[in-house]
Amino acid sequence: MKPPISRGMWYSTLGPLEVLRDGHAIDLGPRQRRVLLTRLLVEDGRPVSLTELCRSLWHEEQPAAAVASVRAHISRLRAALEPDRRGTASVLISSAFGYSLKAPCQTRDTVVFERSLDRAREALGLRDLALARQEIDTALGLWRGDALGEAAEYSFALREASRLRAAHQEARELQTTILLQQGEVEHAVRVAEHLAATAPLREVSWALLVRALYGAGRPVEALRQYERFRGMLAQELGLDPSPVLRKLHTAVLRHDTAALGLPRSSRYSNPSAAPSATALPPRAPLVGRKEEVAGLHDLLKAAAGGRVHWAVVCGDPGTGKTRLLEEATALADRAGFAVVRAGGGPGPYGDRTTALHCLSTSASGAARPPGADDGTRDGSEKVLGDDPVTALVREVTRTPTLCVVDDLDRADPHVPERLSRVAAVLRNAPVVFVCAVRDPAAPTVGAMLAEVARLNTAWLQLKPFTVADVEELLADRGERDSAADADDLHRRSRGNPFALGELLKLPREQRSGPKARVPATVGAVVRAQLNEVAPPVRTLLSHAAVDGGVVDIAVLASIGQTEHARLLESVDEAVTAQLLLWQEDPDIPASGRYLLPELVRDVLLDSMSVPSRQLLHAALARELVGREGTDPERLAGHLRAAGPLARSVEAGRSHPSRRTASSRPREKAGATCRNGGKP
Repeated sequence: MKPPISRGMWYSTLGPLEVLRDGHAIDLGPRQRRVLLTRLLVEDGRPVSLTELCRSLWHEEQPAAAVASVRAHISRLRAALEPDRRGTASVLISSAFGYSLKAPCQTRDTVVFERSLDRAREALGLRDLALARQEIDTALGLWRGDALGEAAEYSFALREASRLRAAHQEARELQTTILLQQGEVEHAVRVAEHLAATAPLREVSWALLVRALYGAGRPVEALRQYERFRGMLAQELGLDPSPVLRKLHTAVLRHDTAALGLPRSSRYSNPSAAPSATALPPRAPLVGRKEEVAGLHDLLKAAAGGRVHWAVVCGDPGTGKTRLLEEATALADRAGFAVVRAGGGPGPYGDRTTALHCLSTSASGAARPPGADDGTRDGSEKVLGDDPVTALVREVTRTPTLCVVDDLDRADPHVPERLSRVAAVLRNAPVVFVCAVRDPAAPTVGAMLAEVARLNTAWLQLKPFTVADVEELLADRGERDSAADADDLHRRSRGNPFALGELLKLPREQRSGPKARVPATVGAVVRAQLNEVAPPVRTLLSHAAVDGGVVDIAVLASIGQTEHARLLESVDEAVTAQLLLWQEDPDIPASGRYLLPELVRDVLLDSMSVPSRQLLHAALARELVGREGTDPERLAGHLRAAGPLARSVEAGRSHPSRRTASSRPREKAGATCRNGGKP
């Protein structure tokens, strides 16, 4: 491509170094002189000392005449850049601080490239595909080969060359996105295949390839490429694809062109798979977290000044820790920060890597090409040595960076240990670390959290949603007329954002009330929690579920032939596992009752066969018969639910002498428990 300007100077480093004057190439002389000019161009007008220029050209093996050689090269370059100069140089100038090259921004291809790339992104965001295509073609047309040409392998150029390669990859990915939106799927496939080949571990490139192949009418190949990338990721890094790519895989299986982001005109578009007018958005809006988001925004602003900041996000499973990390990533994107992700352990709703492997990502969330830069700030490399911590410090100090760590307390113990070492030595760098923990008291993270606590760390404790938050979420979904449902949804979900989001995917009549259902994902989580507690605890919870979700210690101890003390141990374990709640009595201080959350109760009932439930209802009814203070409605409910077994209960109620011998030991055990263990 011809340079954007035909008159004056033009400096091109997106390929072999080239300098044009009025459209004609200038003879820059031998290789060392071209490398010297590249060194000055990389500094963007900042002066470079004579000593540093010598070190850049020869490293530690400088010849005796190194200084004289550099001065000679400077003189020749001045003559080439300003052949008609009379008097003081105005392009390659010298000062007390060294030599600098004064090249206006519009005369450098790197600046023009990045500005065109920014305009292309903006145009795509405004859905102006024609302008976006024009700008991205302009940006990519400036590339003539490898960035910085023959100087790219010099130590001074490693960081800039790596940055430009990442920007070029992003530009090609943006080009692919634009081509897909314009319906040029075959062209998009070719570009995406090249992207995946040049950056085999960059997830966004593979995601584009999957989308392009599907849009070209090749869904089987799209699935095959997904499996290829998944296998490569597992073998090379021990990682699984991100949730975003897994959702893309599901969209291919379902022929969901809307989720794939493909226009209706794509070759394999399936109109029947398009979402209906009542389809839910792919992700619920972030509500109830305004203060936390503002705090993260403030941390990014503060870190931009060159100081490391830390934040710890705490919360129970499903309270939205990962969702808040996604919002932090979006904030970092808008602030111009890169993002590094350090893997945590198995999360409550899915598997995560247990190795500290950092993926450097661009603002779009994809992995950056690995750079060869081995410099760190404030002497961190010397302190840490050559280990994974050094690699992490190198990665996060290349540019303003956000490092997010999810499920820190469930990670391999090496992860918090290494982060603790990073916190001990890394102070002055534009970096923000945000760590999400389920249990801050976990032994594996205690030392690390104590280390970062001394650094004025921000602690973000995520609480359950309030009823007002649920109302806001319903309003954002366009369900303003269902504000009365907010109380029911809040009670059923306990304000847990994950459970609430899954409930909202159900039809309205199935969210609460007599037709209420348990979402499959929530059911899977609850069953996993139940499998982690001891069998006596599950038995206690099953009995309570049949008894309306209330834990009646005396009754349950009697029908289970269990001492009160042992039953309370099971209650304690269930509360710790968040399978039971304590509801205080507002009228009587320090009193209340244990309740099963609605969703836990429903899962337990669904897992029981009808005969099993009838047996338990009959046992509860039999225990309540004749008990002082028994609620008649409670007893009647158990009798109705006992089905055919209710007759035997009624018979025993009318003729106490007919009680079976097998029931007497149970009654005696119940009496023992009711009297505090004394018969």
